[in-house]
Amino acid sequence: MSHGQHGSDATRFGPEPTGHSRRFALWAPGVETLTLKLAPSKGASFSSHTMHDDGEGWFSVDADCAPGALYLFQLPDGRELPDPASRAQDDDVFGASVVIDHATYQWQNAEWHGRPWAETVILEVHAGVLGGFSGVRSYLAQWAALGITAIELMPVNAVPGTRNWGYDGVLPFAVESSYGTPDDFKALIDEAHGLGLMVFLDVVYNHFGPDGNVWPAFAPSFFTGRDTPWGNAIDFDNPNVSAFFIENALMWVNDYRLDGLRFDAVHAIDNDGFLNTLSEKLQAAAGERRHLHLMLENERNSASLLETAYTAQWNDDVHNVLHHLLTGEQEGYYSEYAHAPTEKLARALASGFVFQGHETNDGTPRGESSSHLTPTAFINFLQNHDQIGNRALGERLITLTDGQALHAATALLLLTPMIPMLFMGEECGARQPFLFFTDHRGELADAVREGRRAEFAAFSAFDSKTARNAIPDPNEPGTFAASFPYDQPDENWAARYKTLLSLRHQHIMPYLADCRFGEARVLGDGAVVASWHLAEGRQLTVAVNLGCDDVEFSLTRAGLLYQTGDVGESGALSPNSCTVWLEHTS
Repeated sequence: MSHGQHGSDATRFGPEPTGHSRRFALWAPGVETLTLKLAPSKGASFSSHTMHDDGEGWFSVDADCAPGALYLFQLPDGRELPDPASRAQDDDVFGASVVIDHATYQWQNAEWHGRPWAETVILEVHAGVLGGFSGVRSYLAQWAALGITAIELMPVNAVPGTRNWGYDGVLPFAVESSYGTPDDFKALIDEAHGLGLMVFLDVVYNHFGPDGNVWPAFAPSFFTGRDTPWGNAIDFDNPNVSAFFIENALMWVNDYRLDGLRFDAVHAIDNDGFLNTLSEKLQAAAGERRHLHLMLENERNSASLLETAYTAQWNDDVHNVLHHLLTGEQEGYYSEYAHAPTEKLARALASGFVFQGHETNDGTPRGESSSHLTPTAFINFLQNHDQIGNRALGERLITLTDGQALHAATALLLLTPMIPMLFMGEECGARQPFLFFTDHRGELADAVREGRRAEFAAFSAFDSKTARNAIPDPNEPGTFAASFPYDQPDENWAARYKTLLSLRHQHIMPYLADCRFGEARVLGDGAVVASWHLAEGRQLTVAVNLGCDDVEFSLTRAGLLYQTGDVGESGALSPNSCTVWLEHTS
């Protein structure tokens, strides 16, 4: 097969076993010659191997080596760089790549085929904050006992330094060495499967981080030359570029046996052809027996991607309108939801997105009609890494709003058909912040710190330099340490989540396979009633009031599933309350 055509799913990037040797291959059309530097082990001397140029930009060479060997690619100018498709790094992203053998890990739960999407309750976690892969493993049993069915890891790809959210990755095939080895990651996934937990992973294909990206040296044509907020735009029209990311996704699914991937900010990819091909390749690799779930973050609200290619999308619309109703905040992107927020919430509960071709504040239409989709095509949440960590001080919602209101919103989240997602610590009432942290050095560290503080200059709380200087420095180790969420868990909050999730497991999950949107209407300021049609003639209804006043609504005991707040003699829906019914309609 020609390297220029992606005609199969065979590995082409990175060391590939060929009998007793390995073939090292790299697409590097930006250089005239390339040399493989190879050492049998750490501390041993490196030997040089001239790589063959096939005339289409691909260089390759066969060399004898075993797992544990270290290697680099030497450019004509003498620079020695790691493999862009490195499966592991000896230390940081600037050092040597390590040859590994994915086939040697002995899976203990090899017969695991995943869980149906309707059974999904996601907990988003950051592996580094919890102590790496072994640290995450220590929480799995208690999460499963609570009713969580899937953990979603923020990116675990290699990043500069040891403290990073993961979205600054530059070597997407390599796991971050400070979290553990590839086998340590497999052991985490393996143990999760043994507990009935799916494991999802965030992957970032829309950009590379600002430090350590080696592709410009090997292949300037990897990029378009167009500027984006994250740097030079990636050229997904180039077949070798798209093949690189498709192979990466296939590695996570095949070699690590992940149950799903969440694709970060695909609105920045803006290439639906690539996204559809990516989905097709992954679904084909998973086969018919295996449950594989593919999730999107997509500000474009492209409902068409959810019709066949992707399982679900993070629904920022629901978060944003609920956050405004809970906190009153209307700066930044919350300004889009401050006008008629109750109507916007009703629209989202009745049909998915808030913006379905509707105009934004600047008059630009956004989104596509989504009412024809199943409600489970939407992942709803009250908090995630972005919505907490992109706040200047990383505050959690529990510190920003009334406890009764948060209880009502949590019931709305967990007892509606849309797939719920929590953020680590949310499930036990954590009050510790989750802050933005990095581990950059020198001028880049200064630029990141000052750039982050400048981002908040337009916010009223940070309009003075003194206030902005109080924003934690992302590069300080203490910023990372302060983000650990499990110092003081609140048993009352944990019990509440366990009750709500038990109700979801028993009364809602079994009937989501044939779920459809129903209707929603506004009851008053901040108050909405919505219903959904479930399987076997069931109708789920939720009435929520996040406003300041009682609203007239006939509350009955028939089919009552859960209720927060007080109900007066009039039966009116009180402020900061939520009532949920499940009835048989046929």
